[in-house]
Amino acid sequence: MTEGRKNKSMVKDSFNRVHDYLRISLTDNCNMRCFYCMPDEEYLFTPTERLMNLSEIEQLADIFVGLGVKKIRLTGGEPLIRKDAAKIILALSRLPVELTLTTNGSRLHEFIDVLLRAHLQSVNISLDTLEPEKFLLMTRRDNFHRVKENIDLALGSQFRVKVNVVLIKGLNDQEIRDFIAWTAFSPVHVRFIEYMPFSGNGWSRDKLCSLQEILEEVAKDYSFIPLAGKANDTSKNFMVPGHQGTFAVISTMTMPFCSSCNRMRLTADGKLKNCLFSRDETDLLTPLRMGQDVKALIHQSIGSKAEELGGQFSVDLKNIEARTIRNRSMITIGG
Repeated sequence: MTEGRKNKSMVKDSFNRVHDYLRISLTDNCNMRCFYCMPDEEYLFTPTERLMNLSEIEQLADIFVGLGVKKIRLTGGEPLIRKDAAKIILALSRLPVELTLTTNGSRLHEFIDVLLRAHLQSVNISLDTLEPEKFLLMTRRDNFHRVKENIDLALGSQFRVKVNVVLIKGLNDQEIRDFIAWTAFSPVHVRFIEYMPFSGNGWSRDKLCSLQEILEEVAKDYSFIPLAGKANDTSKNFMVPGHQGTFAVISTMTMPFCSSCNRMRLTADGKLKNCLFSRDETDLLTPLRMGQDVKALIHQSIGSKAEELGGQFSVDLKNIEARTIRNRSMITIGG
């Protein structure tokens, strides 16, 4: 029986937000080199012995489920390049949670059968451009056609597909309406993501394409209507009448969703982050390996969560100094 399932103790922070959604990074390694995520082509990845192994991932996931977690998302780096990724997916699929995955899509064709066996219903796939040449520029890898084919494969396999598009002004914001056009004849859900600051990714206000600017760009060619949201949504969702697909904006920088946040992040080396932008993190892996009870550490970490944006900045974008933000690079956090 899952540990603690008979006597669940929900994880709450000091603002009474219940945290029932866990994101687990399987690796900080990736087969692409997106500059906003990985600051250096020669990045040194975490040695294998410092990563959570399959058994440790299972143990920690089981503990979190015992504390009320209802949804687990597997992330990376790129989770599907981990050698035992299939075993991890199938192992976690036995837990009473909604299991899902974020991937760059490059190896998805190798895992479709595994995801079906694990009863996943949705996948998030990163694709920041619809232009092959620009894809090479942004990812430093010539893999556009494989990713696009795998998105079609996932749709054809009846997965709910969300395509994550990090918008960077002057680079791919001219493609906003092209992505909307894609939703006309495909049931894809395109999610435009405001560019966020992480260590080494060169963030500046001038590169940010805001929620308002995105919607103004869509409105040049399309009429659209808002869709009803769900509790704990990170996105503002919309649809163009008559289109098969939908679109959304994740407005972390200009209109954050901190007041309803229910997310916890477990890095590949077993550190718990209570916010994407949190300065501090709590080591769960070392105590677990020493046979200690980590539940108190989980409660302590979430109990210390800041009210918004990790306590490091606010939506007053003019006063954000990205160089002073203390955090990991995006690839080591796990999205």
